[in-house]
Amino acid sequence: MGDTYSKMYYHIIFAVRNRKNHIDKSWKEDLNKYITGIVKAPKQKMMIINGMPNHLHILLSSNPNCFIPDLVRDIKSSSTKWINENHFTSKKFTWQKGYSVFTIGYSQVPMVTNYIKNQEKHHSRKTFEEEYLEFLDTCEVEYDERYVF
Repeated sequence: MGDTYSKMYYHIIFAVRNRKNHIDKSWKEDLNKYITGIVKAPKQKMMIINGMPNHLHILLSSNPNCFIPDLVRDIKSSSTKWINENHFTSKKFTWQKGYSVFTIGYSQVPMVTNYIKNQEKHHSRKTFEEEYLEFLDTCEVEYDERYVF
């Protein structure tokens, strides 16, 4: 082949520290736009972002030069600073330390997009903790129950 062609999709999940309900509906859309700007800066494409008051789901397509840990670090550190500078919460806002990332194939993009879009519906039936453990189990990710949250 004369050149390299690729498209990779990542489903990223991370939570507010201690899974507190700090993301308010009044500024959630602004947060989503802010994070979308962070994702687009290194030429990634935000497919969808949505979540609940205590966590976020991001689906993005990435070029092969993107190092996901750096991107997640940038998303979390920049958005934390932005939230705190705008005084959206009464106490200092922080994200939980870790995150999860799952690769998905092109054929799964519509299903994952729909899942992220309908977070409110999903969480009327299950908690974030239940959802998160289900993802880890379905994807056969090994974890220590003492430290997963």
